[in-house]
Amino acid sequence: MKITGGCHCGELKYQARIDPDKVLICHCTDCQQLSGTAFRTVVVSEPDGLIFTRGQAKEYIKTAESGNKRAQGFCANCGSAIYATSADKSNRIYGIRVGSVHQRNELVPSSQIWCRSSVPWLEQLPDMTEYETVPTK
Repeated sequence: MKITGGCHCGELKYQARIDPDKVLICHCTDCQQLSGTAFRTVVVSEPDGLIFTRGQAKEYIKTAESGNKRAQGFCANCGSAIYATSADKSNRIYGIRVGSVHQRNELVPSSQIWCRSSVPWLEQLPDMTEYETVPTK
């Protein structure tokens, strides 16, 4: 499947080839801290399947708990997370951040990883009060 996406400010735009059956939620503490939220949802690209059509992502190299070095790609202007991939620049497979994808409503997660790090309050989501927008008083 071909997807398009970009950062919040519009400085980065991309297209990618992905497998829509490889959408997952990651609960690892790195994803929690790097995203500033409880988990991150990613879709896996085909090898070298991400091409920027506007701008270029800045990369930060993070050593994961496993010891693997992972490149975190983001917009240097607005900070939007775009992907994670190997630090090696050859034959890269990207974990594209679903929040940056225009077709995100079509990408349904099929699995969750690093569940041992999951925040316990996620189980309470179905019971929480819901609002269509920000409530007024």
